Amino acid sequence: MGAAPSPNSAPNAANDPYAYMEEAEGAKALDFARAENARSLPQLQNDPRYAGFYADALKIVTAKDRIPNVAIAGDGTLRDFWQDADHVRGVWRSTTLASYRGKAPVWKTILDLDALSKAEGKNWVFKGAQCLRPDSRLCLVSLSNGGKDAVEVREFDVSAGQFVAGGFHLPEAKANFSWIDKDTLAVATEWAPGDLTQSSYPYILKTLKRGQPLSAAQEVYRGEKTDVSVNPLVLREPDGKVAAVMAQRGLDFFNTEHRLIGPSGTAKIELPTKATVQAYVGGQLVVTLEQDWPQKGFKEGDLIAFSLAAVKAHPGDLKGTLILRPSLSQAVDEVSSTKGRLNVVLYDNVKAKLVTYRHGPKGWTSSAVALPKDSTISVASTSESSDQMIVTVTSFLTPSSQWLADGATGKAAMLKTSPARFDASKDTVQQLWATSKDGTKIPYWVVAPKGLKLDGTAPTLLTAYGGFQLSQTPTYSGTTGKLWLEKGGVLVVANIRGGGEFGPRWHNAGLKLTRMRVYEDFFAVSQDLIARKITSPKKLGIRGGSNGGLLMGVALTQHPELYNAIVIQVPLFDMIGYTHIGAGASWVGEYGDPAVPAERAVLDTYSPYQLLAPGKPYPKVFFETSTKDDRVHPAHARKAAARMKEYGYDYLYYENVDGGHAASANLNEQAMRVALEYTYLAQRLMGPGLMN
Repeated sequence: MGAAPSPNSAPNAANDPYAYMEEAEGAKALDFARAENARSLPQLQNDPRYAGFYADALKIVTAKDRIPNVAIAGDGTLRDFWQDADHVRGVWRSTTLASYRGKAPVWKTILDLDALSKAEGKNWVFKGAQCLRPDSRLCLVSLSNGGKDAVEVREFDVSAGQFVAGGFHLPEAKANFSWIDKDTLAVATEWAPGDLTQSSYPYILKTLKRGQPLSAAQEVYRGEKTDVSVNPLVLREPDGKVAAVMAQRGLDFFNTEHRLIGPSGTAKIELPTKATVQAYVGGQLVVTLEQDWPQKGFKEGDLIAFSLAAVKAHPGDLKGTLILRPSLSQAVDEVSSTKGRLNVVLYDNVKAKLVTYRHGPKGWTSSAVALPKDSTISVASTSESSDQMIVTVTSFLTPSSQWLADGATGKAAMLKTSPARFDASKDTVQQLWATSKDGTKIPYWVVAPKGLKLDGTAPTLLTAYGGFQLSQTPTYSGTTGKLWLEKGGVLVVANIRGGGEFGPRWHNAGLKLTRMRVYEDFFAVSQDLIARKITSPKKLGIRGGSNGGLLMGVALTQHPELYNAIVIQVPLFDMIGYTHIGAGASWVGEYGDPAVPAERAVLDTYSPYQLLAPGKPYPKVFFETSTKDDRVHPAHARKAAARMKEYGYDYLYYENVDGGHAASANLNEQAMRVALEYTYLAQRLMGPGLMN
């Protein structure tokens, strides 16, 4: 990470009139948000289309025939967290595989979040449960107040169906933790006030014994305040026995130092800092490389393995084995493990397949799992007592399906498929390519009505992300299909650089000093859509959230003439001041540090907040944020809206008081947000009145 921001590197109360917006729940900031909501919401909710959009969205997001997101527990049961109209905050529940295969599975409630919230007078949002293998009986349940990243952690006994009296309890924090054994945790948290990095994450790792107060925990490793965070990682054998305990020191968002933790202290593992530990299987530590490792003959994007025993014996002299080297058109998207196999989701030109590997006397051998082609594939859960896994398959027009796959046999059987949420028979999908400013070919997907007239009149929604090596792949969205495609809209998903669609090289190409490539890719796709007459500036709308919200802000300020609608969700916007707002300092590895002159010079060229100016042809934009977002702070959207107001522009603004970064503390809020967005898009791109 770069140096700490200097006092003059970012706006403050002296030179930024809207600095007060950076107090998340400050009275003046909340008054602004409430006034903006009161002004903006009627403009959307009084539209005759809104009620229908909301009803359709609510029906889809609360549908009881959705596919449950089940995970294989150590006791062989299937568990999932479920929300619907009767369980708005949700219920954590379990069933057997045999029951789940039937049409009407019998579910047993583990924990009811609606009942818990009512009993405790809190707006609890379930943030997952980390369960101790091999039986998954004891679990660390994370509860967020209103959807924040910060969580309270409580120990829960699944067999008893209740929180453990006097059990492990971590107060609200952005804590990193893992089970070591039933009586020991590895925990990084804010042990004392101020025990956080500049990014607001913990950096002191301790072991906590059952029954101990937090003050008695024993320190095992300490990073630096300039780091992003420190995380524990516990590697286990299939029977639950601990194979190794590690500390992962995040130097920045992408560079990590790995250390083994032992009775006599810690030992640094001499991996490149741009390397990610992905799995442990068959005695092998499996790692992906996000940079070249010329000393060992490995390249950026490689999937490699090391004998864990050898790593523990000689952490400073690693000898690895190549498992897979993707081609230029390929990317390793996911890596997981079952009892005896390594599972790899591999993309080729943004089309996925699932390959499993086994380590034996002759090295690694592979076989493919039979799943639908030209789809997005994700391994949702794996077993540690067998080679079975739960796999989800999705694409733009085919309802998502869920499969039980066996890595040993390569066979897969469908468990569930989602009912169609919209009529896809009139649509078609094609992959097109645009040429960016530097000549790089950028793929993008177009979902459009069959026989679309290329006359520039099609209302078109373009989305992209372009950051943090996150890929944008074909996905079935019932709400997008029902509220947009069925109304005659065109959907476009762009695979711009910054993402992971072609591995680390695609991401690394748009970091820091080369950030403009990401935005140039997006503009190239926008211009290509217009040149092909799929749409026109008057009919082209764009939408993006978080890092994608920053992308929207750059599009607004750099090429407003290309768009007539821009949905800016939970965005970064003030890129000169971002390192001191919320968790912003953690993203210096992606964007650069405004305190470093060369990096500041690049940030100056695209930071939307500073580049907003009066008298520009900005379309009427729609900002969305959440008061409870403790990752991308609501100040970014607030300050952007305030500056737009100062300059006299027309815009819309909605701040959800709950929901966190995902803006979905409960399903009613999620349906409302979706309906607001599509009402806005319909107003801007389809015109007044109902569309057939």
